Amino acid sequence: MIIIKLHRKISIEKALKDYKSKVIKTRQLTELVNRTEYKKKSVLKREQLKKAIYVQKNYRKKKD
Repeated sequence: MIIIKLHRKISIEKALKDYKSKVIKTRQLTELVNRTEYKKKSVLKREQLKKAIYVQKNYRKKKD
């Protein structure tokens, strides 16, 4: 749970901005998207492997 402490000097707009930045930093939205549908471990491993291959290809292109 994200907690934002309010003081008299802090406006609501500033508190909402802080809340939004904390949500982004903790990656809560991505976690919610990932939990909307169940994926088998084998599927997750396959996706992770595809991503690693893609990153390696791009890294090699930039290096050369």
